[in-house]
Amino acid sequence: MIDYLTQIKELAAGKREQLKITPETFHDFRSAWLKFPQRQNIVGEAQQGGTVIYRYKKSTP
Repeated sequence: MIDYLTQIKELAAGKREQLKITPETFHDFRSAWLKFPQRQNIVGEAQQGGTVIYRYKKSTP
């Protein structure tokens, strides 16, 4: 099983540019995403075929 919480933390820390989530892995990703405190900063862009590319958007004060 993929450790999506770690990948989300890496995304927020700038160690990753994006996460590519397929329809098959979405539920596992979502479970980790719900546990992430800054989840509102994780922005997804839908692609054809149900794939979503997630990026971290820094919040502005």
